[in-house]
Amino acid sequence: MTNLLELHCRPLEGTKPMSDDEIATYLHQVSGWKLVDGAIEKTQRFANFHETMAFMNALAWICHVEDHHPDVALSYDRCVVRFNTHSVGGISINDFICAARADALLPPAD
Repeated sequence: MTNLLELHCRPLEGTKPMSDDEIATYLHQVSGWKLVDGAIEKTQRFANFHETMAFMNALAWICHVEDHHPDVALSYDRCVVRFNTHSVGGISINDFICAARADALLPPAD
Protein backbone atom coordinates (compact mmCIF):
# COMPACT_ATOMS: atom_id res chain seq x y z
CA MET A 1 0.00 0.00 0.00
CA THR A 2 1.32 3.43 -0.96
CA ASN A 3 1.68 6.04 1.78
CA LEU A 4 0.14 8.97 -0.06
CA LEU A 5 1.46 11.49 2.48
CA GLU A 6 5.02 10.58 1.48
CA LEU A 7 4.39 11.47 -2.16
CA HIS A 8 4.23 14.83 -3.93
CA CYS A 9 2.31 15.83 -7.02
CA ARG A 10 4.18 15.87 -10.30
CA PRO A 11 3.37 16.98 -13.85
CA LEU A 12 1.40 14.29 -15.65
CA GLU A 13 0.77 15.77 -19.10
CA GLY A 14 0.73 13.03 -21.73
CA THR A 15 -0.17 10.25 -19.30
CA LYS A 16 -3.42 8.32 -19.01
CA PRO A 17 -5.97 8.72 -16.21
CA MET A 18 -6.24 5.94 -13.62
CA SER A 19 -8.28 2.87 -14.46
CA ASP A 20 -11.44 2.06 -12.49
CA ASP A 21 -9.55 -0.63 -10.59
CA GLU A 22 -6.76 1.78 -9.64
CA ILE A 23 -9.30 4.38 -8.50
CA ALA A 24 -11.08 1.77 -6.37
CA THR A 25 -7.79 0.74 -4.77
CA TYR A 26 -6.84 4.30 -3.87
CA LEU A 27 -10.33 5.19 -2.63
CA HIS A 28 -9.76 2.65 0.14
CA GLN A 29 -6.76 4.72 1.29
CA VAL A 30 -8.64 8.01 1.77
CA SER A 31 -11.47 8.33 4.25
CA GLY A 32 -14.89 9.42 3.03
CA TRP A 33 -13.92 10.25 -0.56
CA LYS A 34 -16.25 9.07 -3.33
CA LEU A 35 -16.12 8.87 -7.08
CA VAL A 36 -18.59 11.46 -8.43
CA ASP A 37 -18.88 12.45 -12.10
CA GLY A 38 -15.25 11.84 -13.03
CA ALA A 39 -13.73 13.28 -9.85
CA ILE A 40 -13.10 12.25 -6.28
CA GLU A 41 -15.20 14.25 -3.87
CA LYS A 42 -15.68 14.70 -0.14
CA THR A 43 -17.99 16.86 1.91
CA GLN A 44 -16.50 17.93 5.21
CA ARG A 45 -18.71 19.49 7.89
CA PHE A 46 -17.55 21.95 10.55
CA ALA A 47 -19.00 23.55 13.68
CA ASN A 48 -18.98 27.08 12.27
CA PHE A 49 -17.75 29.38 9.52
CA HIS A 50 -14.44 30.07 11.25
CA GLU A 51 -13.52 26.37 11.27
CA THR A 52 -14.68 25.98 7.68
CA MET A 53 -12.47 28.87 6.55
CA ALA A 54 -9.50 27.64 8.59
CA PHE A 55 -9.72 24.30 6.79
CA MET A 56 -10.12 25.98 3.41
CA ASN A 57 -7.14 28.28 3.97
CA ALA A 58 -4.94 25.37 5.03
CA LEU A 59 -6.10 23.32 2.03
CA ALA A 60 -5.43 26.25 -0.29
CA TRP A 61 -1.84 26.44 0.93
CA ILE A 62 -1.28 22.70 0.51
CA CYS A 63 -2.72 22.75 -2.99
CA HIS A 64 -0.60 25.77 -3.88
CA VAL A 65 2.55 23.97 -2.73
CA GLU A 66 1.57 20.80 -4.61
CA ASP A 67 0.46 22.84 -7.67
CA HIS A 68 -2.72 20.77 -7.90
CA HIS A 69 -5.96 22.61 -7.27
CA PRO A 70 -9.46 21.37 -6.42
CA ASP A 71 -12.91 22.62 -7.24
CA VAL A 72 -14.44 23.79 -3.97
CA ALA A 73 -17.95 24.68 -2.80
CA LEU A 74 -17.85 26.51 0.51
CA SER A 75 -20.66 27.44 2.87
CA TYR A 76 -21.13 28.29 6.54
CA ASP A 77 -20.52 24.85 8.01
CA ARG A 78 -19.22 22.69 5.18
CA CYS A 79 -16.79 22.44 2.34
CA VAL A 80 -17.18 20.19 -0.69
CA VAL A 81 -13.81 19.39 -2.27
CA ARG A 82 -13.45 17.78 -5.73
CA PHE A 83 -10.21 16.66 -7.32
CA ASN A 84 -9.55 15.50 -10.86
CA THR A 85 -6.62 16.06 -13.18
CA HIS A 86 -7.53 18.06 -16.25
CA SER A 87 -4.19 17.39 -17.95
CA VAL A 88 -4.90 13.63 -18.07
CA GLY A 89 -8.65 13.89 -18.62
CA GLY A 90 -9.59 12.01 -15.46
CA ILE A 91 -8.34 10.98 -12.06
CA SER A 92 -4.64 10.65 -11.24
CA ILE A 93 -2.39 9.89 -8.31
CA ASN A 94 -2.12 13.66 -7.74
CA ASP A 95 -5.79 13.73 -6.79
CA PHE A 96 -5.28 11.09 -4.14
CA ILE A 97 -2.13 12.75 -2.80
CA CYS A 98 -4.04 15.99 -2.25
CA ALA A 99 -7.06 14.14 -0.82
CA ALA A 100 -4.79 12.47 1.74
CA ARG A 101 -3.22 15.82 2.60
CA ALA A 102 -6.70 17.33 3.04
CA ASP A 103 -7.64 14.47 5.38
CA ALA A 104 -4.46 15.02 7.39
CA LEU A 105 -5.71 18.51 8.26
CA LEU A 106 -8.66 17.04 10.16
CA PRO A 107 -8.84 15.37 13.56
CA PRO A 108 -9.19 11.58 13.49
CA ALA A 109 -12.77 10.33 13.12
CA ASP A 110 -14.44 9.00 16.26
